[in-house]
Amino acid sequence: MRLQSGASVAALAAAASAKSLSDVCTLSNVKSSLPSNGTLLGINLIPASSTVAAVYNATTGGGMGSTTGETYSYCNVTLTYTHPGKGDTVVVKYALPEPSDFKKRFYVAGGGGYSLSSDATGGLEYGAAGGATSAGYDALNGVSYDDVVLYGNGSINWDATYMFGYQALGEMTQLGKYFTKGFYGLSTKSKVYTYYEGCSDGGREGMSQVQRYGEEYDGAITGAPAFRYGQQQVNHVLSSVVEQTLDYYPPPCELAKIVNATIKACDPLDGRTDGVISRTDLCMLNFDLSSIIGESYYCAAVTSTSLGFGFSKVKRQAAGSSTSYQPAQSGTVSAEGVAVAKAIYAGLHDSKGERAYLSWQIGSEFGDAGTEWNNSTQKWELDIPSTGGEFVTKYIQLLDLDNLSNLDGVTYDTLVDWMNTAMVRYMDSLQTTLPDLTPFQSSGGKLLHYHGESDPSIPAASSVHYWQSVRSIMYPHLNDQQSLTQLQDWYQFYLIPGAAHCGANSLQPGPYPENNMEIMINWVENGVKPSRLNATVSSGDYEGETQMLCQWPTRPLWRSNSTFDCVHDQKSIESWTYEFPAFKVPVY
Repeated sequence: MRLQSGASVAALAAAASAKSLSDVCTLSNVKSSLPSNGTLLGINLIPASSTVAAVYNATTGGGMGSTTGETYSYCNVTLTYTHPGKGDTVVVKYALPEPSDFKKRFYVAGGGGYSLSSDATGGLEYGAAGGATSAGYDALNGVSYDDVVLYGNGSINWDATYMFGYQALGEMTQLGKYFTKGFYGLSTKSKVYTYYEGCSDGGREGMSQVQRYGEEYDGAITGAPAFRYGQQQVNHVLSSVVEQTLDYYPPPCELAKIVNATIKACDPLDGRTDGVISRTDLCMLNFDLSSIIGESYYCAAVTSTSLGFGFSKVKRQAAGSSTSYQPAQSGTVSAEGVAVAKAIYAGLHDSKGERAYLSWQIGSEFGDAGTEWNNSTQKWELDIPSTGGEFVTKYIQLLDLDNLSNLDGVTYDTLVDWMNTAMVRYMDSLQTTLPDLTPFQSSGGKLLHYHGESDPSIPAASSVHYWQSVRSIMYPHLNDQQSLTQLQDWYQFYLIPGAAHCGANSLQPGPYPENNMEIMINWVENGVKPSRLNATVSSGDYEGETQMLCQWPTRPLWRSNSTFDCVHDQKSIESWTYEFPAFKVPVY
């Protein structure tokens, strides 16, 4: 087929926009827009299962950071396909804006925890069609991947694993882009700008698409990605193992005091006292947690849950886990409590002293270290987070259990062994650490990657390590400045001072980016490359302040209460740089 001229494409687009929603939102148009079997390798459509319905003036969820209350009219379409020879069924749904609103864009939203997004409407505010997928295991109806990862004890559901890992979103996007063009009467050669946006596992999902389906995406926004899955999930058990190893189970209020005292002490190190540790690296290099020993703490009685995968202080409760009552607590910070904090912040090492993984930045909350009050013994006791415990039981031990019942016999070496088992087993599915992004880069893709510096769930250094891996693998023969210049043209990474997991931090009233999609669209479609990231402070003394965040590897340093510079600090960069000699293969 000869490539159509720009005028012809414009004419087609104009013709499409002249139509009404009722003109295009018909079953006949949907079926005529489907690719014939064999067009998309590995996907056979089942046209008879297609459904279509026009939706008018509906309030939708919108994309990340979107405003509420806006209404949209769109065509709600479901398509069904199978993989040749498998006999499976995958349902995908698409929300296509009315023709006058369509801006030749396709939008993919990330999920969280073990769940893919089930909402296809996130792109409507950007004039984009969007999709969501069942992944072959009914994900559209609330079934999460950890519900189906095992057929039974010892038997992994590999189809679900690969679909959740990367395949379902990739296929949904390939099918959706082809279908969208036909739906609006565009040529198959027409450009439809394709964007991804997600945080937490949604960030990992985005990285999976950049790594596996790079040619399909023009722009990807990935927040706090949960990649390096084997290490990341087992790492949720580290805090409990530290407490058991040191035989000290700190009252939650003691750990909270350690965090708050650290924030207070390290806040001024970045040049402005505003309740935010903008430079956790300076805190790590210059502050001794032992100085907190003896400070008093008090907390009123509360009912709470431990931190879960994907959300700060919000948890997708695994079956069998429960909330716990905490009595009023008072006392002074103990040497034992500080020893626990130091060991957690130091990260996992094996019995030889070799580093196995990185940890949370100093000043982050100890979400996984929460202990449980036993009213019978009147003591604080071990409370294993189901986030990590379930991963160990289901994904490593291959037992259909929702948590570890205890840590009997578990040592730091055990954690390293678990990490290694998971890394090897899921290397090509869940690990999501491929560092060669050449297909994405060479096709013109742009990647905006961010991470809250005080994330208590997924360590911010995890993102730094991946960025460093991409830089070293893709530009091995360039010097530092040359490789940095090359990388920043298409892959930009930002640490968000004080921010928690995929959101602002109640303990540190710092900035958070709110218009990433607008920045990405401007970069992709208009060639306006960002050099800083727009973020807004939503609480505290500086509420409403706009901060243009520093692009890594530069770091912020305030020179007045209203201005900061982005400086290069080699010692700080080194404090973010890790190697993992406990493993015998590279860990990207």
